[in-house]
Amino acid sequence: MNQSELSIATIRSLGIDMINKAKSGHPGMVLGSAPALYTLFTNELRVNPSVSSWFNRDRFVLASGHASALLYSLLHLSGFDVSMDDLKQFRQWESKTPGHPEYRVTDGVDASSGPLGQGIPTAVGMALAERYLANRYNKKDYNIVDHYTYVLCGDGDMEEGVTYEGASLAGHLSLGKLIVLYDSNHVTLDGPTELAFSENVKKRFEAMGWQVLCVDDGNDTEALSKALKKAKKDIFKPTLIIVETVIGYGSINQGTNTVHGSPLGEIDGKNAKLSYGFDYDEFYVPQEVYDDFDHKVKKRGQKCYKKWVNLFNKYKQEYPLEAQELEDAINEKYHFNYDEFINNVQEGSSEATRVTSEKIINEIAAQNPNFLSGTADLASSTKTVIKDGGQFGCDNYAGRNLYFGIREFAMVCIMNGITLHKGLKVASGGFLVFSDYFKAALRMSCLMKLPIILPLSHDSIAVGEDGPTHQPIEQLPMLRSMVNLQVIRAADTYEMCAAWKKALETTDQPTALILTRQNVENVTHATYEDVCHGAYVVSPEQDQLEGILIASGSEVSLAMKAQKILLEKGHDVRVVSMPSMDLFDKQTNEYKESILPIHIRKRLGIEMSSDFGWYKYIGLDGQMMSVNEFGKSAPAATIIENYGFTVENVVKKYLEM
Repeated sequence: MNQSELSIATIRSLGIDMINKAKSGHPGMVLGSAPALYTLFTNELRVNPSVSSWFNRDRFVLASGHASALLYSLLHLSGFDVSMDDLKQFRQWESKTPGHPEYRVTDGVDASSGPLGQGIPTAVGMALAERYLANRYNKKDYNIVDHYTYVLCGDGDMEEGVTYEGASLAGHLSLGKLIVLYDSNHVTLDGPTELAFSENVKKRFEAMGWQVLCVDDGNDTEALSKALKKAKKDIFKPTLIIVETVIGYGSINQGTNTVHGSPLGEIDGKNAKLSYGFDYDEFYVPQEVYDDFDHKVKKRGQKCYKKWVNLFNKYKQEYPLEAQELEDAINEKYHFNYDEFINNVQEGSSEATRVTSEKIINEIAAQNPNFLSGTADLASSTKTVIKDGGQFGCDNYAGRNLYFGIREFAMVCIMNGITLHKGLKVASGGFLVFSDYFKAALRMSCLMKLPIILPLSHDSIAVGEDGPTHQPIEQLPMLRSMVNLQVIRAADTYEMCAAWKKALETTDQPTALILTRQNVENVTHATYEDVCHGAYVVSPEQDQLEGILIASGSEVSLAMKAQKILLEKGHDVRVVSMPSMDLFDKQTNEYKESILPIHIRKRLGIEMSSDFGWYKYIGLDGQMMSVNEFGKSAPAATIIENYGFTVENVVKKYLEM
């Protein structure tokens, strides 16, 4: 047995042991793809396990996150902060080795993965970020941004539609430093892929502008190495390397779905190890294997790192402004001159919050050169264009406007990848109703604590003539229900400005900004602190508080108008604007009581959306003016009136309480 064979056998054996000890896991891909990842890590991947966050490292995404035992074994052997004890705690409570890879949990993991399909488009975002930053900061003899993005995916990823959304865009953008290893073992959980999948993947990727290479034997490390080197030579096309493997290689059940997601067990595991020529105790690593990785991964990575640090230090001396700009972006230091913008707001003026949002986007872009804005083919409607920012593309990697096409799911996956890469802040818009399409990717944003920004317009039945297919009803409550998502629905320019500042400065969660299509009056005079509190008294009672009108977004001005009429009728109420339920929930009990006194039970909530979630604030004695059915196709004013969102009806509803 030569050195590479011993190292690969060790990787496979560690995978068997981890999964057997946990009595849970997925050995199939671990055993089939061990040679491919060994070849990648020891021959090509430039990382420094001692400084795992090194900015110019190669990125690696395990798209098929269920093969996590394979990645953890490689991270351990390579010298990342993943110990043998960590391997033994695979899939256990609060271990560093969870069931699927988790960003921020395990050293060396560049992206959380597991939901199949999202790995490739996430990697597309990383490769896109590399191209933009290289274009902006590299100078002659100073390639300070220069790395590859690698992916390991499987047959399941190829069946997910979002894979092709991302791959299509990667080919269109000529992201040649993206390389995908495809473990083609022709088996998924239910059985052979022919149950539901028979397309020619090679031809499909070639049609999307990819270079496609084939390795007929997944155990042939020489062929794998040649394919990787050839992939790196084509800088104009992303590369797919189709690697024919045997799922569960070495198991008595190899080649079948039986070995996809169940431990081999003691006997089969032992026999599989013997078939590799590996006859050692559980969790044993021969010293020569550690030495192999130390030389080929760790020391090579340290050498690359030191060379880059020296280069960057010289770069800082010659290009100090650019170097500082890049370092600030990597450290997430973004700025927005809030006071200057808010001082120019005209009292009583009226405009849609999507229009205000576009103005703010351009102010932010002017102040932050590493701020990018995108859209899923809706720029003219969502108002997300950076004027004079150019279109990002293979003929202009300096472009700051990202055109994702009609690919909402991939859009957010790519935004995740851009953010994981670091060095860029990205916002991208769409219609609120289509948030359904990207919810799974946004959930990963929340899980990874990625501060992407989603300006989502056309936020209610006021969409009008496009009708119920385009009028969001349940989408706003859906977003509010997501763990670690910041949702802000601004009432006017004042609140919109504060919402953008809050989103820009947030570093540990994504933000959804909910925008109107219709004009709204600038009436709140909200401060930044008001919006950060999530809810505040926008118009207080005159004397003796009798009741509370609570509203968000465009409905705030409606509540304020109703307040005046109610006062004329002898009913003294306050109006509370609630731009963000999640921010309000974070406030102290004392603050919450100051806004919504517990003894005031007469509360009317007003929002052109489903009432789901509102009773937490209006109470069981409160009432809601909401929309709990799909909308209608008609002019916006007609729809709003027929659904009862008029001053007269607000007054009537309150008086009936």
